[in-house]
Amino acid sequence: MTPALARGPRALRLAHVVDAVGNTPLLRLGRIAEGLGDVEVWIKLEFMNPGGSVKDRAALQMIRDAERDGQLTPEKILVDSTSGNTGVAYAMLGAALGYRVLLVMPENVTVARKNITRAYGCEIVYSDPLEGSDGAIHRVRELAAADPDRYFYPDQYSNPSNALAHYLGTGAEIVADVGDRITHFVTGMGTTGTIMGVGRRLKEHRRDIEVIGVEPAEALHGLEGLKHLATSLVPAIYRREEIDEVLPVSTDDGWDMADRLAAAEGIHVGHSTGANVFAALQVSRRLKKGCVVTIACDRGDRYFAPMKWEKRHEW
Repeated sequence: MTPALARGPRALRLAHVVDAVGNTPLLRLGRIAEGLGDVEVWIKLEFMNPGGSVKDRAALQMIRDAERDGQLTPEKILVDSTSGNTGVAYAMLGAALGYRVLLVMPENVTVARKNITRAYGCEIVYSDPLEGSDGAIHRVRELAAADPDRYFYPDQYSNPSNALAHYLGTGAEIVADVGDRITHFVTGMGTTGTIMGVGRRLKEHRRDIEVIGVEPAEALHGLEGLKHLATSLVPAIYRREEIDEVLPVSTDDGWDMADRLAAAEGIHVGHSTGANVFAALQVSRRLKKGCVVTIACDRGDRYFAPMKWEKRHEW
């Protein structure tokens, strides 16, 4: 049977690029999920946001909420730490809305993410690659504290608007698309905004929906964007009691599943999405009947090293 595609109300004409954030499609996995009987596995295609990732939602909510309460004004520079996708979202939205953006990234984030953020005109400060996302957090806190009148620091790891974006958007869209059929929601944990916001919305819809977090199996891992929480700075918005289970996924399993998704489903995604789908299939194999939903966080081309722009080259 050909998998069904449930489409949200995506507008054909937009007044502004920010209007393209959200209402992403939900795709039922086919070949990858063969042999599961009465268990459906769905993946929400968040790479269809205009900035290419799920982080567009949180970045937009944090910016809009800060505009409303006066924290963000045209005179201030938006500054935050990022492992890549939130940075791309900030840079894209900053360009669209007229805000200057400064990002602190670990020096070893992918070349693609560095180049994409620069293309939007933002400034980058690099932190120690050996300290990962935690090092970037420490560095941005130093910058913001040294000149609070110059910077607006949304702090995606502590900002409740991060989770609110997914409560109001991602979670509500999942409920609208699959309704009472959903039994499990599975997603990776970095800032934890997605799992906190979607989880709360789903539990309001029906308390017996299981919310399952995915984290790297090892402290030193290659699942960019995800946190091994036992050895990391735990985000202030994270509430372990709101999650039914945490599943560890190895780097190899996440990378291999990302390759399988491209080859078997035609979905080219990043390694955190590979980890999400690997965990979703683990959960699905326990069930006799159910509906498992997970997240495609971003596109796989973000993990390639592209050619440099050659403005002077004559083709």
